[in-house]
Amino acid sequence: MRRFSSFGRKEDWGSLPAQLLIVCLLFSMISISLEQIFLYLAIILWAIKLLKEKASLAFPKFFLPLLIFAGLSLVSSAFSVNPGMSFWDSRELVTFLIIPLSYAVFSRAKEIERACYSIWVSAAVSMLYSFHRYFFKAAAGERIKGFMGHYMTQAGLLVLFISLALSLFLFQKGKVRFLWGGSFVLSLFALALTLTRSAWIGAAVAACVIIFLYKPKAVLLLPVLAGLVYLASPPALKQRAASIFSLEGYSNRLRVEYIKAGVKIIRDYPLLGTGPDTVDMVFQHPKYGLSRDARQNVHLHNNFVQIAAERGLPALLAWLTFVGWAFVSLAGLLRNKSSGVFPLAAASLAALSAMVVSGFFEYNFGDSEITLLFLFILTMPFAMARMTRSPGGGNGFSGRAAKAEPPASGID
Repeated sequence: MRRFSSFGRKEDWGSLPAQLLIVCLLFSMISISLEQIFLYLAIILWAIKLLKEKASLAFPKFFLPLLIFAGLSLVSSAFSVNPGMSFWDSRELVTFLIIPLSYAVFSRAKEIERACYSIWVSAAVSMLYSFHRYFFKAAAGERIKGFMGHYMTQAGLLVLFISLALSLFLFQKGKVRFLWGGSFVLSLFALALTLTRSAWIGAAVAACVIIFLYKPKAVLLLPVLAGLVYLASPPALKQRAASIFSLEGYSNRLRVEYIKAGVKIIRDYPLLGTGPDTVDMVFQHPKYGLSRDARQNVHLHNNFVQIAAERGLPALLAWLTFVGWAFVSLAGLLRNKSSGVFPLAAASLAALSAMVVSGFFEYNFGDSEITLLFLFILTMPFAMARMTRSPGGGNGFSGRAAKAEPPASGID
């Protein structure tokens, strides 16, 4: 990696973006403000490095449809029912830059390992705080929410961590895997206490993906294990789990209302939507048929309906292309189970599957804390595969030779 000779020092300042990104991840489940500060600093230094070295921008191919999604979001903002609000909300599109940033700035496998340990420390601190507050300070019936201020955000972050922890426990070599195994068990406990059903479903899907990749026949044991956990759970958890299958429940009825209202909004605003962060302004109109309680919320509790309603059907198509492209790209990395990229690729596929499935019941892609961590986990295996093609880059996360990924066309 080249050095910044203008600093007049011998240290390799080119590694600073990677170090700042690692620090950013240290706050991924603790503080969104600090997380974003370090992310922006990393992006700025990375951009300076690109300009100084006159290097081309490199990223995984699935970033292309996400760029189109971002562009369509800005166009939607320009024609929004409230452009000021939409453009203000669009500042969160900067979060997408964590994909090319993560893909480019790491030069050694050890740096990605440190990034994973940063996520582990962040999760550990978050869970310790959550358990302390829940058992010693929380009011009766309160749900765990960690530092995030809302239990659904905490649950979404825990699902992503569960995907990473379970994959590294099963596929990584060495005693450190038991560190991930123990944190996986604790994170399941913390997730249960959030009482967030969409996240429970997402975590179950993530576990199925990873177990299938580990030992396909073992997936058959998961329903049995889930049944035993259900029987051993306290009444509050049992009642919450059973409510998943009932349309008579209060929140389930509201979700049906949101889908119906969202479809009507899409019919009225098919191309560009109402504008980012404005759906809740539009669905106040009586013609969309929402009850008074439903109108108190700020989104439609569904990634697909929300994106189409607020950004338009072309933006939804771009987002679906991003999801599909990421699935296909990860499948390519998973062909070689002995590859050192495999543990990270399995975690990414599990996280992606969990995001998509839980997104049928929650607008989790609109939560910047969740999106940032999700996009980083999604990019890690591609960054690792890139390094294995470079001299001195390392042999992968588990120390074994990794199968190289084809370069991103015209971009890498």
